[in-house]
Amino acid sequence: MNYQESINYLLNFADFERLPRAGVVFDLARVESLLRRLHDPHLGRRTVHVAGTKGKGSTCAMISSVLVAAGLRTGFYSSPHLLTYTERIRVDNKNISEDDWAAVATAIAPFVTEENADASHGILTTFEILTAMAFLHFRNVRADFQVMEVGMGGRLDATNVVAPDVCVITSISYEHMEVLGTTLDKIAAEKAGIIKPGVPVVTAPQQPEALAVIERIAREKGAPLIRVGADVPYREESYDLTGQSFHLRGRLATYDLRIPLLGSHQVQNAAAAAAACEVLAEGGTAVTADHIREGLRSVTWLGRLQVLRHDPWVVVDIAHNGDSMRKLGQALKANFPYDKATLVIGFGNDKDMERIIEEAVRFADRVVIVASRHPRALPPEKLAAAFAKRGVEPALAPSVSAAMKLALENASPDDLIVAAGSIFVIAEVLEEMG
Repeated sequence: MNYQESINYLLNFADFERLPRAGVVFDLARVESLLRRLHDPHLGRRTVHVAGTKGKGSTCAMISSVLVAAGLRTGFYSSPHLLTYTERIRVDNKNISEDDWAAVATAIAPFVTEENADASHGILTTFEILTAMAFLHFRNVRADFQVMEVGMGGRLDATNVVAPDVCVITSISYEHMEVLGTTLDKIAAEKAGIIKPGVPVVTAPQQPEALAVIERIAREKGAPLIRVGADVPYREESYDLTGQSFHLRGRLATYDLRIPLLGSHQVQNAAAAAAACEVLAEGGTAVTADHIREGLRSVTWLGRLQVLRHDPWVVVDIAHNGDSMRKLGQALKANFPYDKATLVIGFGNDKDMERIIEEAVRFADRVVIVASRHPRALPPEKLAAAFAKRGVEPALAPSVSAAMKLALENASPDDLIVAAGSIFVIAEVLEEMG
């Protein structure tokens, strides 16, 4: 297969990023069986495993950047992608090449056929195959480390087959409730399903219900728990439009750190990443304070409070639930001088629309609603009706391109336009303006 043929091949399977998830039976047995056929490529290298609702991708990117700064060959698996599938599998912070992607897909295909012919545990999904591809590629390139971002949940996520050196749980809030549960403690239990017996776990600051679940599961599994903000306190120092500085008192050292990402939530993520890297250092990995400083200073992560232009400001952010929309509003007010804010928004039909809108109307002076090209995009009319109930009459646009054009035409140089919601909306904005 060439690259495009391999993408077409992968999309022949059940892709629950594109299809409804309700009623799906998630089971680790399928991916475990496939990995056995491949001689367990997920084992044999040191591993960081990261779950959470928001910030897990950023935290993974930060940890990967630190490990690369330490001279360690580092694989990084994330999902979904913004612009190209190759973003999902990286080595030393560089996307896998299309040729290598196609080669890995071609190599794994016969084993997928064998597994599905047996079908003892059901038919493999696209995400399960992608996860196995990442493990196989990291083995092929002899990676020292693999940093694995959970796709959804944690307990039954395909990545939860690893034998990690440290687990990280980022901020937990309401998401995917049709699968993970309708209460915060149930969602937290799914996220905390990545905790392994005796393996240290780092948690970002959490709401009390979520923290209580994490503490209980860590205690039951004898997993040392490191709480950012309590065991690893930090203090925000300064910020500008190029990034922010903060002070961190780790368990091994005290640091003055800087990240090129905006928003207080990113400081939390960076503190969790630093705490995880300290765990690795305690375990014998040659990661120093200088590596942590350099890795965090040089991290890159698209689509997170990313500035695309000035006069007016155009910013994109993947804020797709109520908690992240609240944090987005706070970050915009803290970081950007502007007169009026126009929100260009669209998201999937599995999101908690009411909570997102509740937070959005707190900072948006104007709203433009759009649906991405994604098949699970929420129809704009349904979202518009929900905004109208809160006294906001949004504009509707037939495409992301048209939405951005409309927002720009109605903005003054002192205004701000922020595109938020689905990663697929953000991807189309980046295609248009990035």
